Amino acid sequence: MRARIAAVALVTAGIAGLTAAPAMAATATSGTDAAACAAVLNQPCVSHQADGGGVVGVAQVSAAPGQLTMVRVEIRTQAAWGSPWETVATATTVQFGSAKAVTPRVTATGPRVICATAGPALDVTQQATTCTNPF
Repeated sequence: MRARIAAVALVTAGIAGLTAAPAMAATATSGTDAAACAAVLNQPCVSHQADGGGVVGVAQVSAAPGQLTMVRVEIRTQAAWGSPWETVATATTVQFGSAKAVTPRVTATGPRVICATAGPALDVTQQATTCTNPF
């Protein structure tokens, strides 16, 4: 019975984390946003910076100082709405503690999405992925 209660609590916490993730996905990467990312360990914050020269994808993750952490950010585009997403730029950082990764600038004209995967580098099952809405 206790195992069932623990499983329900774990599922509830996971659902709560997934519903909170879209709110964090829209955060930018200024100094004040580090506090927003620190609220949930191993949950990536993802954003983009766009200007006339293109788009840059940015992802950061908060982690314990002794944890080997991986963060990977990708810019994906579509040739046309409904076609498959293709990765056009990616960046990965692996280091102890909190980490940040920034993609090279991309000049893509189709729909774009920024996705980030982050968490403990040595335990893929604890890594989480977050994506922005297409823009």
